Amino acid sequence: MLLTIGEVLSPDQLTQVREDLALLSWRNGAETAGRQARAVKQNLQADLSSRAGAAVRRRLDSILQSHPVLNSAARPKCFSPVLISRTPAGGGYGAHIDNAFMGAGQNRLRTDLAFTLFLSAPDEYEGGELVIDRPGESQSVKLKAGDLVLYPATYLHAVQPVTAGERLACVGWIESLVRQACDREILFDLENLKAGLADHFEPDSAERLIAAKLFSNLLRRLSD
Repeated sequence: MLLTIGEVLSPDQLTQVREDLALLSWRNGAETAGRQARAVKQNLQADLSSRAGAAVRRRLDSILQSHPVLNSAARPKCFSPVLISRTPAGGGYGAHIDNAFMGAGQNRLRTDLAFTLFLSAPDEYEGGELVIDRPGESQSVKLKAGDLVLYPATYLHAVQPVTAGERLACVGWIESLVRQACDREILFDLENLKAGLADHFEPDSAERLIAAKLFSNLLRRLSD
């Protein structure tokens, strides 16, 4: 399931993040790429190890990890540390597949899902579309600043060359409690159905009780 979520960052939150990014230093993005992806990655990444960088990461982590739609769609077991990418004109990220696992020890996670949170408005840069190769088709994504796209990390994907301006984005990965994408989609649909039933039925109605039972038992059965 590929899902776009609007206004994950409010206008005020987006302004604060953009102001904070101006205080950070940047390094070659290829340093954090896997061996195969390193050859096609041409961007910069924010140094989040500084005090200012750690504050930006905490702010974004808090917003992302508490977002109800993102949690409903991803069923997170754990999030990776976020990265912040800056792609000036001439940069991009060729087609690649994400590493199956990231981190080490207690911080190791399986990359079931990837997300891109757009921090630049579409009219601030030309090119720079995120292209996701789904079975039978490629989908190009270029969202408003503050919007997010969530997609399975199993897909080949790329960032098209930026031809003018500068693209800013926050990226990260999620290990899900529910390993299979089709199972996550079933749970997401069922949770939305539960929310819809709440507008028409009392809490103790048979309809809402059965929907809650189905959701809980499926989540229990499908989770690792």
